[in-house]
Amino acid sequence: MKTNVLSFIKKYTMVIALVIVFLLFAWLTDGRLLNAQNLSNLLLQNSYVLVLACGMLLCILTGGNVDLSIGATVCLVGAIGAQLMTSANMNAVLTIIICLAIGAVIGVWQGFWIGYVHIPPFICTLAGMFLFRGLGRIVLNSKTINVSSNKLFVNIFASYIQIPGIDSDVKWSAFIVGIIVAVGLLVYTAINRANKTKAGYKVAPAAGTYAKMVIIALLVLFYTWKLAHYKGIPVMLLWVLAVVFIYAYITSKTAFGRYFYAVGGNEKATKLSGIDTRRVYFMAYASMSFLAGLSGLLVAARVGSVNGDTGTSYEMDAIGSCFIGGASAYGGSGTIAGVMVGAILLGVINQGMSILGMDNNWQYVVKGAVLLVAVIFDVVSNRKTGKS
Repeated sequence: MKTNVLSFIKKYTMVIALVIVFLLFAWLTDGRLLNAQNLSNLLLQNSYVLVLACGMLLCILTGGNVDLSIGATVCLVGAIGAQLMTSANMNAVLTIIICLAIGAVIGVWQGFWIGYVHIPPFICTLAGMFLFRGLGRIVLNSKTINVSSNKLFVNIFASYIQIPGIDSDVKWSAFIVGIIVAVGLLVYTAINRANKTKAGYKVAPAAGTYAKMVIIALLVLFYTWKLAHYKGIPVMLLWVLAVVFIYAYITSKTAFGRYFYAVGGNEKATKLSGIDTRRVYFMAYASMSFLAGLSGLLVAARVGSVNGDTGTSYEMDAIGSCFIGGASAYGGSGTIAGVMVGAILLGVINQGMSILGMDNNWQYVVKGAVLLVAVIFDVVSNRKTGKS
């Protein structure tokens, strides 16, 4: 019994930490954290972290490597998009396509040097951080460009879904979607479990499996109920969920996704097994910059403007989310679900401290402490050393 409890705590440490931190700030803020507007803003203000963390996980899986240039890429892509829509009067949809293509090109550039020329990722992306930040400021001409007047662009990323005839003061469509998702999760769990049992696979105890899914379903219902009492489901949530589900599927359900874990676990053995590790590195950094380009558009639409400091420290938020969410500092382990928990935990800390009116500097202190504790826990619990 004791062993099972310890195993459960170790497996869900960050989830437990998230629950404790959330309840703590809900109490400290006298329930203001639970307000519909604050819960909606919790997602919107951290959407870029959720997106960037998915790409950063692939980089970390390859051996604890990171991409330091993503904040600068966010700035550069946002700057180009802002100039195209304001100075060139380009259509918002065409601008978005061009900006995503630029993000992909930056990824191909860095992926080539890292994967095929074997430039150390730290050095290559550090150079990119200076290079793309400088180019972004040149494109902006050291000015702040407002994009909020482009309604189509803002609506594509930062509007809210409302259905005439259903939504009024209460956006019932949000709660209806929550019910559909909750029921879908429970049905999927039952079908998946039945298929595994029929195929002869070992499955977890039914009580624990269904209890976990019921809790998740209730959280979905609670969150969508809150969204229904604000402005409804934000379009940005759909962008974030699309990225999360795609990367979760890639890392857990595809052979290529498992290559990232293999490279981080033992790169030499992976090479000997016939896997092209150069391609794995290339794809990790190519996808990372593509997501940075998408984040540049999300941030521009949410904030309504782009300046030379846009994206500052975004790479640190993404890296912190991955390590806090259980990704190993040595590579080879980590999940999208864990990364999302890490990102939300940082978001709750930021949101809670902001509501309390605490000095912004303390947010850095707390995030640094949480990151250090998470990495120490990973190293100690897995009996790892810097030489392993």
